[in-house]
Amino acid sequence: MMNLLQQIINGIVIGHAYALVAIGWTLLLGVARLVNFGHGQMYMLGAFVTWWAFAKAGVPYEMAIPVAMVVGALVGLFMQRVMLKATFEQNLVSIMIMTLGFGYVLHGLAALTFGSTGQILDSPWSAIEFELGELWLTAQDLAIVVAAILVFIGLNRLLNATRYGRLVRMVAEDPKLAELAGINVRRIYYGVFAFEGAAVAFAAGMVAPRTPILTSMGFDEVIMTFVVVVLGGIGSVRGSYVAGVGLGIFTSLFAALVAPAYTTAAAFVLLIAVLVLRPKGLGAGGGAH
Repeated sequence: MMNLLQQIINGIVIGHAYALVAIGWTLLLGVARLVNFGHGQMYMLGAFVTWWAFAKAGVPYEMAIPVAMVVGALVGLFMQRVMLKATFEQNLVSIMIMTLGFGYVLHGLAALTFGSTGQILDSPWSAIEFELGELWLTAQDLAIVVAAILVFIGLNRLLNATRYGRLVRMVAEDPKLAELAGINVRRIYYGVFAFEGAAVAFAAGMVAPRTPILTSMGFDEVIMTFVVVVLGGIGSVRGSYVAGVGLGIFTSLFAALVAPAYTTAAAFVLLIAVLVLRPKGLGAGGGAH
């Protein structure tokens, strides 16, 4: 029984990590109607930058994450600058190819800069443990859960209770009509890509202490991010949160009760089953809600 409860706790932590990694892509899909296949490599870069700032440059862990966020935002802005014409033309094939290629470029640059061997980010929060009988979690785990909840609440409020959020939702509905209405669509797109880069870097800085940092880690992350975003409903903020937490609990229990090697396959089986019953995902209604 205790083992089952521990797996559920692990699943809740993993699920909030999934949701946190996916939130940038969720907004990107909800506003720009685009898929960034370099998202996983941006996550990998954020993890390496956090590790470098903390372990090599001597920056406190709490400040290393903002350093990674700035780098992530700059990468997002550069990426959008390169793809701006294709974004306005909604040339999805070109965008898919460019983002996929961009991901491989980031992978190669990371290998050249940080080396191909893995790194470990020993954050001070990882050493703090909370125990309740046989159940336990670290301060890092707790921070991931709290950070994910706060980020989702903040983004939901931004999109639904601010002027910028209204502009973002207008662009999401019809970018050409929004441009005719005098909205600077170019600025909105830049803002969304910068947010995606900063958000995924923040997620990387929070989640990286739980796993080895490898140049190949981005490919695994983009798969789970894709599952979370589609499960939650394309562009649905609340749906992505529910899907991320649910998927985390599911994969944790599946790995413990069946086999860890088949968790990704099981996640896709779950995705297919949910889409058969609820084609629009858990956050049916779509949009940046």
